[in-house]
Amino acid sequence: MPLTIEFDHAPSVAAVDQSTASTDDGVVPVLVAIGVRVGAVGDDAPGVDAAVLAGAGFTAKVGQSVVALIADGHRLLVGVGANPATTDFRRVGAAVAKGARGVAHVVVDVLGPLDPPSRPSAAEALVEGLALGSYAFSRYKDRPEEARLARATVVGAGGRKLVNAIGAGELKAGAVAVARDLVNTPGGDLTPAAFAAEAEKQAKAFGLTCEVWNKKAVVGAGLGGLLGVNRGSAQEPRMVKLIHKPERARGHVALVGKGVTFDAGGLSIKTSAGMEWMKTDMAGAAAVLAAMLLVPVLAPRLAVTAFIPLTDNMLGPDATRVGDVLKTRNGKTVEVLNTDAEGRLILADALALAVEEAPDAIIDVATLTGACMVALGDRTAGLMSNHDEFARRVADAASGVGEAVWRLPMPDHLRPTLDSEVADLRNIGTGPYGGALVAALFLREFVGDIPWVHLDIAGPSSSTTSYDDVTRGGTGFGVRTLAAVLAGWTKLPPSLAS
Repeated sequence: MPLTIEFDHAPSVAAVDQSTASTDDGVVPVLVAIGVRVGAVGDDAPGVDAAVLAGAGFTAKVGQSVVALIADGHRLLVGVGANPATTDFRRVGAAVAKGARGVAHVVVDVLGPLDPPSRPSAAEALVEGLALGSYAFSRYKDRPEEARLARATVVGAGGRKLVNAIGAGELKAGAVAVARDLVNTPGGDLTPAAFAAEAEKQAKAFGLTCEVWNKKAVVGAGLGGLLGVNRGSAQEPRMVKLIHKPERARGHVALVGKGVTFDAGGLSIKTSAGMEWMKTDMAGAAAVLAAMLLVPVLAPRLAVTAFIPLTDNMLGPDATRVGDVLKTRNGKTVEVLNTDAEGRLILADALALAVEEAPDAIIDVATLTGACMVALGDRTAGLMSNHDEFARRVADAASGVGEAVWRLPMPDHLRPTLDSEVADLRNIGTGPYGGALVAALFLREFVGDIPWVHLDIAGPSSSTTSYDDVTRGGTGFGVRTLAAVLAGWTKLPPSLAS
């Protein structure tokens, strides 16, 4: 089945000034969504019986919603808390989208509690919530889904800044939707070749240069880690290189995304239950591709190069055996003692390629270890780095866009657990503890002294439940963090982490 990306699940959003929202601007709302502050039902939603809302359990906390009948029609009341932060409006937008399912058009009047200077950034988050709260992946469903929100109008004086913010929110939400669609697509359809073809199509649409290396090129490039993981597969590997190279660039950042399109574990085979979500093992690759689509708009003066290694990890007749030794791009050899620790093998080649570009910094994004989920749960990514300031910037960017990350250490005393008697490295440590940390120490061997951040997104890359602006399945985690880092890029100081 050919892979296609469609965005009819995202509503179109417009902005209107407060004074013209309901008069002669041609807007005929089917539903009006009103933002309600904690303790201010009478002020924010006149005509609504506060006692009735209280009886329904509505307290106006952020993202809570209820439909109320007022004299002139229905209102969707959405809580914005007591003193809302701009980032709270992503949850508010998602609540509106879910509360307005089946409605053709909703007018959203929720920015009132904010001072005018804060409204554009809140509007951007609001629109992301509106779009992503409306997201649904229904390509394989025979019956049409319940009608979703198609159109939204955001009310709030703000002029051109508000309009631009809404455009930015739509752009970012669209990129996150690209990542979600890719992650949600079954591995039998989203083969390495299909992912690469989609990358070519998206790159052309967004003005990026895209190179796709087939198996012959991968062999010629000496990508032994990628080839070793691919040995058990009927699907040939690909390496995708995406390039944004402006004149007089103000810096250069490299991105690397793990692209295991399905992970059966190789000969170290997973259980059936363990494979259930393994079509999502390319979520790092999806996040990197989606973030690259934003670069020409959000970071036009920054050079960005992305490497996306693509393969599945299967059990074919020539699959890599436990004990085999692979030679990676930079010449290091790796003894494979667990074929299910495959992501670090393909990342090793991609990181080595990134180093050859001599960037100012490297970020890799990967669904790398279950150990990271054990440590941090399923909504927080692990951040590991060889550079304190770079780690701080990425963590701050993630916090600013509402994506949870937590920095983990890379203890030097764990590094000897990767020593091999027959090769330069083992692909797993010798002990049962600190799996996420050991994996990061392995990757560190391939970045030299270039400032580097590793994001282990095994937990938040997909979700078994829907909440806030997240729907069950692929989340698109990491896209907005990468975009924020790149958009705000400034030169890093030289000091590395101690």
